Amino acid sequence: MAQAIWQGSLAQRSRTASGLILFAFAFFHFLNVAAGLVSPEMMRQVQNARLLITGHNAGKAILYSALLLHMALAIWQVASRRTLRMTASQALQLALGLLIPLQLIQHVVFVRYAGLQYGFDDGVSSVILSLWFEKEALPQFLLLLAVWAHGCIGLHMWLRITSWWTPVLPFLTAIATLVPALALAGLITEGRRMWNLYSVPGNADPLIQKYNWPGPTAKAALTDLYHTSLYAFVTLVLVSVSVYYVRRLIRSRNSLQIAYADGPKVSVEHGPTLLEISQINGISHPSLCGGKGRCTTCRVAITKGLGGLPAPSAAEARSLQAINAPANVRLACQINPTTSMTVKRVVQPQGRRRVHDAQGEEKTIAILFLDIRGFTARSAGLPPYDVVFLLNLFFDAIVPEITRSGGVVDKFIGDGLLAMFESDNPADSAIAGLLAASRIGVALARFNRVLASEGKPPVFIGMGLHMGPVVLGEIGAAGHAPRTLIGATVNATARLESKTKELGVELLVSEVVFTTADISSGPQELQPFDLRGVDRPIRALPIQRASALAALLDASPPD
Repeated sequence: MAQAIWQGSLAQRSRTASGLILFAFAFFHFLNVAAGLVSPEMMRQVQNARLLITGHNAGKAILYSALLLHMALAIWQVASRRTLRMTASQALQLALGLLIPLQLIQHVVFVRYAGLQYGFDDGVSSVILSLWFEKEALPQFLLLLAVWAHGCIGLHMWLRITSWWTPVLPFLTAIATLVPALALAGLITEGRRMWNLYSVPGNADPLIQKYNWPGPTAKAALTDLYHTSLYAFVTLVLVSVSVYYVRRLIRSRNSLQIAYADGPKVSVEHGPTLLEISQINGISHPSLCGGKGRCTTCRVAITKGLGGLPAPSAAEARSLQAINAPANVRLACQINPTTSMTVKRVVQPQGRRRVHDAQGEEKTIAILFLDIRGFTARSAGLPPYDVVFLLNLFFDAIVPEITRSGGVVDKFIGDGLLAMFESDNPADSAIAGLLAASRIGVALARFNRVLASEGKPPVFIGMGLHMGPVVLGEIGAAGHAPRTLIGATVNATARLESKTKELGVELLVSEVVFTTADISSGPQELQPFDLRGVDRPIRALPIQRASALAALLDASPPD
């Protein structure tokens, strides 16, 4: 995952790295101002600690290099965009990013440059008093708040793909709100203290001399430098916007038209896939696998312009061959139109919401099939109520063991069930499946002891535990589409469960489950099984009593 968050182009990685440096600076800057709630001495101590990093030449070089690089990349991002369509969070982040230089240019000129050129005391109390005097305290805080919001949005967009980010997000959101609130309180506290001190008759001139505020001539020179820097930045932004529109004009002259049968006709640029063209223009286009070429729901029949497309790739050709698609049918997610064409969506969308709900995802997870052996013969002659009562007692005994292990029951199938152990990590899913099978064996033994005490015969079961890729999604008619799973793995698991009846065992666990969980199957030998409807034999371990699986789990090495 650490590699995943650092993937991308050099520009993207540079923007992330420079942004983290600036975000850290803003964080400690806020803490420095918030220290005013404690005392002026605390503010000085925090500033001195901060200057241990940013006060020497190396620290300054890193900070200002990150600032210039981040600004340059932001301007380049505007110029190089292909479209101004973006999400609300992206638009907010971009707008805040363009506001940030307004604060930074003013801070650099009137604080940093003034300190180097004119000896201005850039201590926090001095800076706050000058902002209070110029009535710039609140505008500067709001601009610094823009820096903070921009950084928080960027941090969220960067780390949201990690597994640990979502659980800690509520706590980090509270911190992200608290830090600027404390900084504002510290700014007001220190500002009032310094202004009350400055307002005492006879204190103004000594304070001005103490902090060495720039005189009228120096202040005019700083103001001219600020305006020049500001105009230069605005010019760069306008140039980047102009570049964007010039590039857009050039692309529009080389654009092509996509006509949808029973749909709109749109002008598009070269580059995107046909599925992306549909999504960009708000055209409903089913795609169960999300545009990864793993399904054929996005396929289109091309009635005009087919000759301008290259031959299908090997992966696309396999998918089309599997459904015996005609020669003019292609996958929208795999073709990049280079000439104008007319297309017809083969799988017709049933409204925008239905298309959205139909989106699926592919995961590698463990699946458990369970069936009660001989239940039909056992229930023959029993009143319907007794049959339902016994089944419910049995499910009450074993289903909690499935959920306790991290699984869910996907569906009840008569006197059996299908459970799945969904996880982003296949190893966690495999371990959860093994735990559930073991605990079901223990629960079954306990359930049968209760039946024996009532003079009733025991219940026998068969289970198949397997894992592999499945498609998870809402499958069914509109309004009646529960989330479920499909795929060859489901069929193979059901066949393993059926095989337990022939072998007279409670459980068959496929080799891939043990391998994925990094657990040895022990001295027992895995056996190959030819299963009906499954292309190749599956190696699995027969286990007489599922409760015996606990010994293998206990003997496995710790994580």
